[in-house]
Amino acid sequence: MGVIKLTDTPRAKIMIRAANWVGDAIMTTPVIRAVRKNFPKAVITVLAKPWVIPVYENNPYIDKIFVYDSNIRHKKGVGTLTLVRELKACRFDLAILMQNAFEAGLISFLAGIKERVGYNTDARGFLLNRSIKLNPALKKGHLIDYYIGILKGVCLADDGRDLDLFLSESDRVFADRFLELKRFDLSRPVIGINPGATGGTAKRWFPERYADICKKLTQKFKVKVLIFGGPADVKLGDYIAGLSEGCCVNIAGTTTLGQAFALIKKCSLFITNDSGLMHAAAALDINQVAVIGSTDHIATCASNQNSVMVRVPVPCSPCLKDECPKDHECMDKISVDMVMETCESLLKNSRQQS
Repeated sequence: MGVIKLTDTPRAKIMIRAANWVGDAIMTTPVIRAVRKNFPKAVITVLAKPWVIPVYENNPYIDKIFVYDSNIRHKKGVGTLTLVRELKACRFDLAILMQNAFEAGLISFLAGIKERVGYNTDARGFLLNRSIKLNPALKKGHLIDYYIGILKGVCLADDGRDLDLFLSESDRVFADRFLELKRFDLSRPVIGINPGATGGTAKRWFPERYADICKKLTQKFKVKVLIFGGPADVKLGDYIAGLSEGCCVNIAGTTTLGQAFALIKKCSLFITNDSGLMHAAAALDINQVAVIGSTDHIATCASNQNSVMVRVPVPCSPCLKDECPKDHECMDKISVDMVMETCESLLKNSRQQS
């Protein structure tokens, strides 16, 4: 497969179809940076669902964001035709599909985009004139490398594996003011926990143990702990805050995603399940403890060096299920003491390096 050359227009137009989940979207950012490196004069547009837009909106390698409103304007059916018509009007020269669905290939084909790049997954190979056969080795590796493999499949240079997440000034100001308002002592560690996870309870360490770790951290370091999460995690956050006897501030569902990113950036330590916010902390290079059970610890582990995975191998893990059909052994074997020991080690190393 030959190298893609976009020399027939003064400023080539590239569309990148974003992944649909926050963590996956963050893990595609090395691809976006590499596309800019390969095509420095191109106009790069990201086609993204509304909930992942904060991942991209401050990224200097992106020129435009096209909102894929699949709930209303671009709802399946007539809305799909509306999306195709709008994309066709943009006259894109190249589509790079991070999303692996048949729909992504169909939309780029119907929009008349000349060069259409993506894996030949979901029986869509005939819709892509740059259809990439998936290397079996990539199925067993990290998702970052899986996404970079799309570029390599069409002979484009990559730009390393580092994740990008850029914060707006308004979100940075919000984080500073929030911590001041809640009277956080910034001479001590700012600690956050993320007890939720999308897709069911199988990925979640037990809320009672999150409460216990918060109490131990408060006693040891004389701090308050921020509880992160989305609107679906409000009750979970309230429950943990109640069990932890006043040492937590529950911000689940009260911030925008961008504001949550800015508050994670202020953290000295982040404790989390496998989640989108885990990858946000990795992109922001925050010390973190990732509690991993049912998910693929190779494909989706946090990629920053100052992240430590706490995992106890059991025969049925990774099961990749939303709910545990048995006894949740993969999480039950992870004790509060194991997590606490890891937290203390990370904070100690952080102090020694500062």
